[in-house]
Amino acid sequence: MPDRSNRTRQQLPGEIMASGGGNRCEACCGGIGLWQAAFTSECAHIFHLRCVSGSAACPVCAARWSDAPATGPAPAPAPATPNPFWLSSAPPPPATQTPSCPVCHGAMGRGQATVTSECNHTFHLRCFSGTVCPVCGARWRDEVTVAPSQSPPPHPTSSPPLNPASSPPPTFGPQPPSSDTARPVFNDDEPVEHPLDARDTAQETASNRVLVLKTHCEHPAVARDSALDSFAVLVHAKGPAAASERAPLDLVTVLDVSGSMCGPKLELLKKAMDFVIDHLGPSDRLSIVIFSSNARRIIRLTRMSDGGKVSAKRAVESLATISTTNIGDGLRVAAEVLDGRRHRNPIASVILLSDGEDNHTLGCFQSGTGRTKSYIDLVPWSLRRSDDNRCAPPVHTFGFGTDHDAAAMHTIAEATGGTFSFIQNQAVLQDSFAQCIGGLLSVAVQEGRVAVECLHPGVRVRVVKSGRYGSRVDADGRAASVDVGELYADEERRFLVFLDVPVAAGDGAAEDGGGVTPLIKVSSTYKDAATGRPVDVSCEDASVRRPVVVADMEPCVEVARELFRVEAAEDIAAARAAAERGEHAKAARILDRRQEASAAAGLAGDERCAELVAELRELSARVADRREYEQTGRACLLAGMSSHAQQRASTVQLFASAAPSASPPFSAAAPAPRFGFCFATPAMQSMVESSRKAREQQQSEPGGSPFGPK
Repeated sequence: MPDRSNRTRQQLPGEIMASGGGNRCEACCGGIGLWQAAFTSECAHIFHLRCVSGSAACPVCAARWSDAPATGPAPAPAPATPNPFWLSSAPPPPATQTPSCPVCHGAMGRGQATVTSECNHTFHLRCFSGTVCPVCGARWRDEVTVAPSQSPPPHPTSSPPLNPASSPPPTFGPQPPSSDTARPVFNDDEPVEHPLDARDTAQETASNRVLVLKTHCEHPAVARDSALDSFAVLVHAKGPAAASERAPLDLVTVLDVSGSMCGPKLELLKKAMDFVIDHLGPSDRLSIVIFSSNARRIIRLTRMSDGGKVSAKRAVESLATISTTNIGDGLRVAAEVLDGRRHRNPIASVILLSDGEDNHTLGCFQSGTGRTKSYIDLVPWSLRRSDDNRCAPPVHTFGFGTDHDAAAMHTIAEATGGTFSFIQNQAVLQDSFAQCIGGLLSVAVQEGRVAVECLHPGVRVRVVKSGRYGSRVDADGRAASVDVGELYADEERRFLVFLDVPVAAGDGAAEDGGGVTPLIKVSSTYKDAATGRPVDVSCEDASVRRPVVVADMEPCVEVARELFRVEAAEDIAAARAAAERGEHAKAARILDRRQEASAAAGLAGDERCAELVAELRELSARVADRREYEQTGRACLLAGMSSHAQQRASTVQLFASAAPSASPPFSAAAPAPRFGFCFATPAMQSMVESSRKAREQQQSEPGGSPFGPK
């Protein structure tokens, strides 16, 4: 074993290895033996782990610790574990000059609390808890945990500190939270690159790098002496075109590694994560959180440079499955990673994947139909989107296989502004991740808001149909607004504004009895995601002609199509509610009637409408049978509801047949799933195509399989 007896007190935390008296505990002054657990505090003092268990401040210099150590009772004897290196003839690995934590792969430097285990492996205190070494499998005599927060012990008065400082005692990191248990503070994120300089406005406008607004009236003319109380005007917003420069992303992936993810599922997940890592740029940052019965971060928020990608892929490759499912703890750690950032990229998002049901966090409440799971309990407050927290990062959820809790995943997405995707054919997990990443890497608009102002004194806004996007109508009906939030490049939003239109007597009618009634002025304000600069845009005012007599005329197809889509989305939600009550035949009838209504709306030959009718037909087949609904129908309906409510593509597993045999779980040859109702942007479609080509190449290689080469 290398001689460490002459090491000085100034060595880095993580390099400290006991060597029979080479180090002494600064609490009890006893030597730290060769196979004794050692704790190196944030203030660089060394103790036996047992001597400071439960302490919240250093007994030497009184510095408050953000990570307080604790030891549990000695574990009961257990079956033999993998033979650690210290029981073999081989010496332990030598200490390095730049030690890194084998759990999160982050550097261990001064100012970080570390634990050197009995088997001579060193970790950040915040990165591990338990009794088994994650490196060599050795079972420890002491269980390592983070202790509940306590008041700091008084500064010693009987004798001076062993290492007195000339300056007042330092305080490391934020104070522990007020909850019973101190949580780690993830403030070790890698710095971001410098933001882009604001570019010339005229140049951006010339290259179509602005949001485009349009309006479409339900009818081009209204009889002069007619008053309408629900005249529909479609407000159409389209995000700026894709550009060479984009806003960098902070992404946290929260991955289920419970026991049910073993085998092919885990291999598919690793391949999908490798694809995501490959397509992130050097300005993007990635952190990976895994969860089973509890959650932990395995890589800090790291820039995806060449070295960062190597570290991330190494962490992904090390994934293994164990134990039960704690979705709530996974989201809690993800929220702490984002909340604790010292640096921030303009875009932030969370991807959550699970194939099971939460066994730990969910509570229940009493409802009219009995006890109901409180799924909102899974979502930390800082991730919940509200009027006071409009910039909360979205959580895009992925239900993997037929045994996941679709209601929970849908609720999480709804509460955070994300989308819910259902992956029944598990071989296309990578395609589903690719579609999501394609959107996140093309965010062009942030904090978007569409404003509507009535022009004619008699026009009033009655209601706005905006799906999940928050809308507001002034009390007098003279103005309204919709919070659009983020838009991907070339992504579209359509909102229906229903107006009260008065009679036009005396409204500037021409001699031939004609005239025009101005309706609304539409404008938008937003922040350009790449440059951070504010942008204001507007479009031509919406108005209608007011002739004395209106001849028969065709309604606007754009408005009719959106009316049909909104009504279909409402029927999907109604069918789901009926199915949850056990009324499966009624649920199917709701969807069947909406299919028949397409002809009455004059949309029988419309391509987009035909696709929506096909979606309704397949959802009807999945909801009509109780068993099929439990297996796939609920997830399909919820994924469709998520996509339509947000007008954003999500993976909806719909095939020509609703029979489960039509899409084997790991069938690489099964038809590709739909990605929402015509909502996928060019960037999303391009990323999915890249994923499919990569999968086909893997399968064509020797030993290829649906989850890559062996």
